Amino acid sequence: MSFSLSGKTAIVTGSAAGIGLSIARHFLAKGANVMFADVDEARLDNECSEEAKAEGALRFFGGDLREKLTIANLLSATIDAFDRVDILVNASRQMQPSDPLNPDADVVELMWQQNLMTSLRLSQMTAKRMILQAEKSGATDGIIGSIINMSSIAARRTQPELLGYSISCAAVEQMTRSLAIALAPNRIRVNAVSFGSVMSDSLQGALRENPDYRDAIAAATPLGRIAGADELAETVQYLASDASAFMTGQIVTLDGGRALIDAANAPAH
Repeated sequence: MSFSLSGKTAIVTGSAAGIGLSIARHFLAKGANVMFADVDEARLDNECSEEAKAEGALRFFGGDLREKLTIANLLSATIDAFDRVDILVNASRQMQPSDPLNPDADVVELMWQQNLMTSLRLSQMTAKRMILQAEKSGATDGIIGSIINMSSIAARRTQPELLGYSISCAAVEQMTRSLAIALAPNRIRVNAVSFGSVMSDSLQGALRENPDYRDAIAAATPLGRIAGADELAETVQYLASDASAFMTGQIVTLDGGRALIDAANAPAH
């Protein structure tokens, strides 16, 4: 089986910065047509505008994907640019601390909307488009689409200060399994990556504020380091490619072994 993404079209959300940007750029380098999508349109323009002019395989779309109309517009823009969509990577997510004892200051609903509902709605609408494409082409066998969600080992950890984030990640994992079964008859695969300490924007910010934080993370990780965003991108590429054609409903863990030993008082990232 091939790891190639050549000729395929992917939507990557959260791709103005950090992990989403790394995944989108990695896909582009591997030959895919990529729609970069993010709420931060100014940052998207800064990252992508010059390349979009010179590189026909790149387009970008700014908008709040918590809105159903924005999701519909994103899909329309992708079809207008590339005629189809084969891969969806739901990389848009937020991680904020929450206070379990203070509902007024809690962020559970925000995490729920951003990390779960946006991914669910976009997955549902993208799957419908993938099915329509297959019907129009007359394709009757083979996988017609791949959806990859982003989760975290926080889904299985016990850290009260990450209540909202942990709940949303656990829900994303259950959503992944449920959609995998629902969409399997339509030949659409759905998987997720559950990651530990990966060099995201939020982690970089935490390390700038507290340089000793790196040592604490390394001590909590059997492989003794923080993963690069490119390592996560390569895992996502595998799930998007034909190399994983018989894999669906799986939560692939990329954490350097951390979930095997993680204690409740370990670093949040």
